[in-house]
Amino acid sequence: MKLRWLTLSGFAILAAMAFLATRTEAEPGQVKLIVPGVWFREGDLANLGHSNNVIIEMKDYLIVVDANFPSGAQLTMEIAHRISTKPVKYVFDTHHHGDHAYGNPIWTKAGATTLAYVGVIEEMKRFEPARWQATAKGRPDVAELHLDAPEPPQKTFDKSPFILKDGSREVRFYFFGWAHTRGDGFVYLPKDKVLCTGDAVVNGPYNFSADAHVANWPKVVRAAQALGAVHVLPGHGPAGGPELLDGQGKFMSELYKAVDTAINQGKKLADVVPADTTTVYGNVVPAKTSISLPVSVRNWTGPFLPAQVRDTWDEIVQKKPHGDIPH
Repeated sequence: MKLRWLTLSGFAILAAMAFLATRTEAEPGQVKLIVPGVWFREGDLANLGHSNNVIIEMKDYLIVVDANFPSGAQLTMEIAHRISTKPVKYVFDTHHHGDHAYGNPIWTKAGATTLAYVGVIEEMKRFEPARWQATAKGRPDVAELHLDAPEPPQKTFDKSPFILKDGSREVRFYFFGWAHTRGDGFVYLPKDKVLCTGDAVVNGPYNFSADAHVANWPKVVRAAQALGAVHVLPGHGPAGGPELLDGQGKFMSELYKAVDTAINQGKKLADVVPADTTTVYGNVVPAKTSISLPVSVRNWTGPFLPAQVRDTWDEIVQKKPHGDIPH
């Protein structure tokens, strides 16, 4: 069932959502009930550039994880209104990237408060408004907001965890360190053992390492694993369980080890990552690499691998997180 299911009305919507809630696997654009009061929407990354979203029901309001791009925000808002008559009170930006935070104005205009770890604002100060303005040239949903820069989260926290709770549910917001970005935030529901990871953990070949600290990434994942989550809701790809945390951590460790080995063998970057480029999800990246990773992490290995190898190579050679290297 595709995104056009949003045009359904009345009992047809309820029937469609009931059907989706019983599916064992979601597809982009569909909604899956994870536990009572927690819904997962897998974003259509390939066609729309959207991140995933999570909707959490509290006693009197809803919390949405990730603002998404503006068009993704609008779709998620429609879904939230169909799920519940409760208002969306908070929208949590797991990090600063456009597919997770550029929809902020859509939510705040509707009365929600955007929330994030303080590192998200620090990253926006570092990279914006250049990225916003470049994105607006290719995305009508961003251009149509007629803004010169992204809207930063309205509320931030710097002590982890930050906790919201009422008579029905407790929600904890964590920062475990720099992995995908300096501002990576996690959302954990301790009673339900549900963990929302943003792009610090993905389910598929979606890891983007341009703003990353590759060496520290597995440490962040291990800290998240210590929470004991049963349900893991990633920033991209289908929902899963603890195996996503394990696989994500192993992928980053294997990537770092393989690149470090190549460097120690005296190889040159130009030989390992040729100059040819391609476009992956709108990003111009290297097209090939001679480095391969074990079959055990193949779920995370894909067209971004040459860029991941290059970024890790730069991090090791320059002895600083890749996100600290001008690019």
